[in-house]
Amino acid sequence: MDLITVVENLSPDMYQRFLCAAETGKWPDGVTVEQAQRETAMQIVMAYQSRVLKSEQNMTIGAKGEVVQKSKAELKQQFKNASSQHSQAVVDDPLAPVATIARFSNL
Repeated sequence: MDLITVVENLSPDMYQRFLCAAETGKWPDGVTVEQAQRETAMQIVMAYQSRVLKSEQNMTIGAKGEVVQKSKAELKQQFKNASSQHSQAVVDDPLAPVATIARFSNL
């Protein structure tokens, strides 16, 4: 079975397991990942991001197979938009779950 077939049939849960292995060097249950396994996990994660997620998040693999890199200005705008969406969502329905970004002031 080739990599693309594996990726197209991969469940989101399995993707998260491979992502954990590639990022941390350990499987979610804490077992250490061997180097060959980590390299394979990284390939699967990159292919999944490109073929399934078609991610446009910074430092992921985009739909065209390239690394998505955003400028500082683009990231600031993205965070500003997320913050304003969060503020509006809280006004609309304060009990609804909303993705948030932690902000800390200098004390």
